[in-house]
Amino acid sequence: MQRNEFRCFHRLRVRWAEVDMQKIVFNAHYLMYIDTAMSDYWRALGLPYEASMHVLGGEMYVKKATVEYHASARLDDTLNVGLRCTRIGNSSCLFTAGIFCGDRLLISAELVYVFADPATQTSRPVPPALRAIFEGFEAGADMAEVRTGDWNTLGRDAGRVRTEVFVHEQGIPAEIEADVQDISARHAVLYNRLGMPIAAGRLLQQSPGVGRIGRMAVDRSVRGAQWGRQLLDALVAAARARGDTEVQLHAQRSAEGFYRRAGFSVVGEPYEEAGIAHIAMAQRL
Repeated sequence: MQRNEFRCFHRLRVRWAEVDMQKIVFNAHYLMYIDTAMSDYWRALGLPYEASMHVLGGEMYVKKATVEYHASARLDDTLNVGLRCTRIGNSSCLFTAGIFCGDRLLISAELVYVFADPATQTSRPVPPALRAIFEGFEAGADMAEVRTGDWNTLGRDAGRVRTEVFVHEQGIPAEIEADVQDISARHAVLYNRLGMPIAAGRLLQQSPGVGRIGRMAVDRSVRGAQWGRQLLDALVAAARARGDTEVQLHAQRSAEGFYRRAGFSVVGEPYEEAGIAHIAMAQRL
């Protein structure tokens, strides 16, 4: 088993609470590491787990887990937990995991998941849509696509994502979150392979040649899988295609690093809006 066999990884550092008296990871924690990596796998698929299972009409249950120990992880080791779907049967899926320290394989494991009725926990056939998602991901396919359009076309889905993030999660009043500029804005919505909206944003015309990106929101359960960057790149591309020479945005301070990595620079002083710290940023096109 090699690291290059995996497309999805979860990175972690061994903590004090996870080791025994010899400062070696207690054996049961390796399954916890793999289970945590499974959450990253769903994020990499662009699937909010709970909502996706509701759409698919079932749940994934672990039927069997086997672990082989090749070497020990120790306190403060940085580990990479690789996970891949290696076989899909009628109602079951086999996942293979590898825990690496550098390129050294420490742990290999196999987990059998069964797709089942959540009420009775009786098995059901793996839905064709989920089968296609697993197979597509492992083959290197894209797991989401950005669609751009006006409010009439995308407003319902954009509004769902924005309301969940800004109103329900961050506590911003609904009457502030939605405004009249939505009607004239160019909107972008990121859809997963189930057709579910998982991220949204908009592009305004700030002034001739200057675009303004705003209302960037990503479903909380799939954050950290580059979906926000894919959405941002699409909005920047839309501004460039329109002929803009600069694009501006007002970022929440907690997201400042994200925008810096995407090529934006701070152009103003911090300020507060709706009780949240913001900073103005811009990028020349």
